[in-house]
Amino acid sequence: MTRALILGGTADANLLAAAIARAGIDAVYSYGGRTHAPAAQPLPTRIGGFGGISGLADYLRSEGISHVIDATHPFAADMSRNAIAACAQTATPLLALERAPWEKTSGDHWIEVADVAAAAAALPERRASVFLAIGRQHIAPFGALPQHAYTLRFVDPPGETLPLPGADVIVSRGPFTLEAELEMMRARSIEWIVARNSGGTGARAKIDAARALGLPVIMITRPLLPERPQVQSVEAVMRWLGHRTCLGA
Repeated sequence: MTRALILGGTADANLLAAAIARAGIDAVYSYGGRTHAPAAQPLPTRIGGFGGISGLADYLRSEGISHVIDATHPFAADMSRNAIAACAQTATPLLALERAPWEKTSGDHWIEVADVAAAAAALPERRASVFLAIGRQHIAPFGALPQHAYTLRFVDPPGETLPLPGADVIVSRGPFTLEAELEMMRARSIEWIVARNSGGTGARAKIDAARALGLPVIMITRPLLPERPQVQSVEAVMRWLGHRTCLGA
């Protein structure tokens, strides 16, 4: 009997949850707990970590989980690695629902770097207006570069003192349109963008806006993960679960 665990927190995971609920599949949706007001789901929901590999393995056993779908953010590497190890320990089938990364095209001015520290080092020494599109957990390295004028965008209001005290903070939940991103960047005279290559369509508008404005993008590449089965669509996940895709309302 199928009982699935969705490791979620992304738009793709939300679409999958809706399809699974419509198909009547027994499933649990898990949030990592970083968002204070996560979107409601049509499935039973849990919030918070599992306690590492052993904690997740115990959860899979105790809850009778038959399938795990890792639909976390492409940069949630620790959770993905834990899922790979816990599923191996418990012989639980694992499938990653992972959006394709963005690819550099004509007109893009990307500086590709391996991590956030390298992204900070890639900024110019002179004062510049910088849009940090990387989430509040990753901005600390930029505190060593206080000469820049930073624009930050978060889903939730920051509840703690930020390492960039003079930053312009935007609280807003995507997806964002190209027109809105162009307006935001022009209004703040953005000169540089720092982004993670999360892929997909929901966050792509800032990359398209950078191309339209001829702005350089410091693009953080995805972390390397052990090999695992992966697909790029909800339809493929539903087939893996042995059900017809159920995307309609």
